Amino acid sequence: MENITEIINNKHSNISNTVKDIAVKVINGQRISIDECVVLYEEADLSLVGMLANQIREQKNGNYTYYNKNLHLEPTNICIHNCKFCSYSKKINTDGWEYTVDEMVELVRKAPEEITEVHIVGGVHPYRDIHYYGNLIKEIKALRPSIHIKAFTAVEIDHMIKKAGITIKEGAKLLKDYGLDSIPGGGAEIFDETLRLDICSSKSTSERWLEIHEALHNVGIPSNATILYGHVETYAHRADHMNRLRELQDRTGGFNAFIPLKFKHKNNTMSDTKEVSVIEDLKNYAIARIFLDNFGHIKSYWPMTGKQLAQLSLSFGVDDFDGTINDSTKIYSLAGSEEQNPSMTTEEMKQLIKDVKRIPVERDSIYNIINAD
Repeated sequence: MENITEIINNKHSNISNTVKDIAVKVINGQRISIDECVVLYEEADLSLVGMLANQIREQKNGNYTYYNKNLHLEPTNICIHNCKFCSYSKKINTDGWEYTVDEMVELVRKAPEEITEVHIVGGVHPYRDIHYYGNLIKEIKALRPSIHIKAFTAVEIDHMIKKAGITIKEGAKLLKDYGLDSIPGGGAEIFDETLRLDICSSKSTSERWLEIHEALHNVGIPSNATILYGHVETYAHRADHMNRLRELQDRTGGFNAFIPLKFKHKNNTMSDTKEVSVIEDLKNYAIARIFLDNFGHIKSYWPMTGKQLAQLSLSFGVDDFDGTINDSTKIYSLAGSEEQNPSMTTEEMKQLIKDVKRIPVERDSIYNIINAD
């Protein structure tokens, strides 16, 4: 903190008074506004926001960097939506894949005993409803009763409950009864309604996404939250997006972590859009950590960023390295991510964390500590 204060108070620094005032608020633990968030994006140096974010990260989580042992299942890439940024989805009767419930249960059966979480996300299949996926949850729980099932984005759930002809509240309770433990944060993309109509017009609305997460929180199902950044959005759009999440978190406290997801431009209809730089990635992590003061954790999704950027991010507000994911994850590899076969052993992950002087901590899916080195 002393180093940050010295930088801010240095009369010869080139930091504007506006940025200094915002930095003082952050140091004093005060919430910054949407407008102040935009100022940090536009005017603050990466080094300054990095120091501020690291201070918050260490206040909340010390020197710990969390990871878990998880298995990713992708039931299908058949999808009713046609998002411009997507490199993953296929239409029915094309060359997509569709696993049966038995096939997915068999993948769980073959998974190592040390796996504590099954993460299930895929396309929005036109014919599969909430009872189909509820049966999948029940079958996995029958096989591995103690395993945590984190499954289905709000966009998938939206389709499931509409197809079943039930309300959001009824759907949330039904998923709870089937045994769903938490949900991931996908499908948020960018909340600005105009941009959403442009890049993913058929997808669930921003309001609907937030309503589904709130309903799940209210029945005791926590979730994560994401943003898709680095495409056609502005800094104001990012700040607005995070503010809507912060407001919901104020009401429910149901979000576990925030995961910034970088737009990757391979094999999609936005391929002409240039990807943002590593500097922009790190600034985005840092400002997310500063702005989302009521979120416990910021996650770097290493299959998207690559291992080296994920390591760097640990000095810019990130405290979670995600999991030892098996190589079935195709959503980002198809879009041109650094990790084409995203799989890491526990020892490899721990060493990457130790190499940047952090303490690797195995967690469960809701951040209870299992083992700390």
